[in-house]
Amino acid sequence: MPELFSREGAPIKARPLPCLIAFALYAVTSPTGATDAVLTFPAIVVTAPMQESPLTVVTDPKAPRQPVPASDGADFLKSIPGFSTIRKGGSNGDPMLRGMAGSRLNLLVDGGQIGGGCPSRMDPPTAYISPQLYDRVTVIKGPQTVLHGPGNSAGTVLFERDFKRYTKADASLEGSLLGGSAGRNDQMIDVRTGTPDVYMNVSANHTHAQDYEDGDGNRVHSSWDRWNADAAVGWTPDDDTRVELSAGKGDGQAAYAFSGMDGAQFLRESMGLKIEHDRPNAVFSHIEAQLYYNYADHVMDNYTLRQPDPSSMMPMAMASDVDRKTVGGRVVGSFDWSEAWKLQAGIDGSSSVHTSRMGGPAGGMLPDYHTQPRVRDARIDMLGAFGELNWNVAERERWMAGARVDRAQTRGYDLPDSNSMPGMGGMVPARHATDASRSQTLPSGFVRYERDLAASPATFYAGVGHVERFPDYWELFGGHADKTLRSFEQLKPEKTTQLDIGLQYHDSKLKAWVSGYAGVVSDFILMDYGSGMSASKARNVDARIAGAEAGLVYSLGERWKADATLAWTWGENRTEHRPLPQMPPLEARFGLTYDTGVWSVGGLWRLAAAQHRVAVGEGNIVGQDLGPSAGFGVFSLNGGYRIDRRTTLSAGVDNLFDKTYAEHVNAASAGLVGYVNTVRVNEPGRTFWLKLDVKY
Repeated sequence: MPELFSREGAPIKARPLPCLIAFALYAVTSPTGATDAVLTFPAIVVTAPMQESPLTVVTDPKAPRQPVPASDGADFLKSIPGFSTIRKGGSNGDPMLRGMAGSRLNLLVDGGQIGGGCPSRMDPPTAYISPQLYDRVTVIKGPQTVLHGPGNSAGTVLFERDFKRYTKADASLEGSLLGGSAGRNDQMIDVRTGTPDVYMNVSANHTHAQDYEDGDGNRVHSSWDRWNADAAVGWTPDDDTRVELSAGKGDGQAAYAFSGMDGAQFLRESMGLKIEHDRPNAVFSHIEAQLYYNYADHVMDNYTLRQPDPSSMMPMAMASDVDRKTVGGRVVGSFDWSEAWKLQAGIDGSSSVHTSRMGGPAGGMLPDYHTQPRVRDARIDMLGAFGELNWNVAERERWMAGARVDRAQTRGYDLPDSNSMPGMGGMVPARHATDASRSQTLPSGFVRYERDLAASPATFYAGVGHVERFPDYWELFGGHADKTLRSFEQLKPEKTTQLDIGLQYHDSKLKAWVSGYAGVVSDFILMDYGSGMSASKARNVDARIAGAEAGLVYSLGERWKADATLAWTWGENRTEHRPLPQMPPLEARFGLTYDTGVWSVGGLWRLAAAQHRVAVGEGNIVGQDLGPSAGFGVFSLNGGYRIDRRTTLSAGVDNLFDKTYAEHVNAASAGLVGYVNTVRVNEPGRTFWLKLDVKY
């Protein structure tokens, strides 16, 4: 019988399986309070990360999951109820939470921000994130925290690495290999070593795939190849102090079905410095400070991963190189006045500069883009102060409240006068252009009440949050923005006020949660994609949003477990009395797993309803509504085997019945030569995968 293990990693002698199951059930239900003590095994394959506390989901990005994620953060997030991904190809989709995309979703990597540079969002921030290189992903839904930067009207996502001081010289290794359909192959390694005084972490991964096929067997322009490497060294002179210096780099390529160009480069360079100090038994109990530098250099072209189409708008070999340099920092202190009162307060800020240059390959008809000067077009600065207070009113009753104020400033360069018009006969007169700046003070805050119900192991919560979000780079200067001086000056910040309410339940057999939200958005920033001679632009409307999410995990017996999740999103353009665009349809997931603790087999059935509430030609900075979409159902299978306490083998087949379907939220097919072009970018057909995880 394979060697089993405790949560601490100590081996457990082999016993007859019924005895082990009984022992595990005792560990879970023991009245002595030793809950989750010895034999509580996590799922071998994760299919639906659950909300463990009000509005918060915490999940392990290293664990095998179904459907198998792609190379970036967006495809990882879509397995969490409430998330959707706008597909563009095989990789680098754009994440949406509750129908909201772009900077409405605040993404932090080890506490720092990284911004993409492509005006058409080929490289959203998640394109530079390899989830398996992190230990924990935390999602906070809604405007229900002020600790992690401005603008989180949809929510906050934290990609984080764990730290624990070594008590003696030690080392560990964690790695994985994954292979699958369409030439998919991934490799990951994470090595950590240290003593009580110093430590070092090195992690790296590589991921590759060729074009996938949809359910009809049609090839989709979707290949990718990506690598990332990160390292950190730290000094821990005592149990209460840590100083860490980190650095990272990555690069890759990605083919896109939604665009006339592909991503030929996704260069990332990162550096960071963190300082933490605890002060046990003091009112001022903890302080942490952080500085970071993130640089993204993204190249788009039509010749590296495809041949230029002579009949297209780009008949010759062309390239566009954009970069974005972001520097920022954060200082936060914790104050513990008593068991009842706790406060976190601090300041944070960031500054990013965006530049671009154009050309073609060396020796082509256009100048080599490498030799062209970079032209700065935007600078975005943020500075904020915040405080978040927890008040334990009684043993079962809590209040949480927070407030922050941000000063946002944006400068645009060489902005054309909105009155400049192109000349006749193909002649364009010298345009009137100018540099301009705008700034604004943006308040945000929330208050939430939580109560543990005495009659059952349940928690009720209700909270109201308000957040003001400054227009981001893509709304002011992006590929679907007006980009004129008038638009730059007149586009207003978005103001969201939202109620979140819900119930959590957790006992020895059932974990369940249900949540709902409703909000009003003043000056919602809507992208009008235009048609014919009309230009695309961003404009403000008033909107209402609402939705609900629910999930449960139920133990049907000693080995059987059932789970289900539900997500529904709704939005209305109140100014023009029609639906908000890019709203994902009602979605449900049902799972059933047989798990002995050593091996498991499970199924996942995902259902999406048809979506008829659309606003054709309108959307967000990523995509637009293309018309109504049909519903679909997709069934997948998975299995896993714990070879020993260090090694796990998992496998699966996604889209078992080779269904042809496309998500409603979509970037739209570009009509590429040599491919069967559909209205939307279709999802992968039947996909097989096999993954080996080791941990020493």
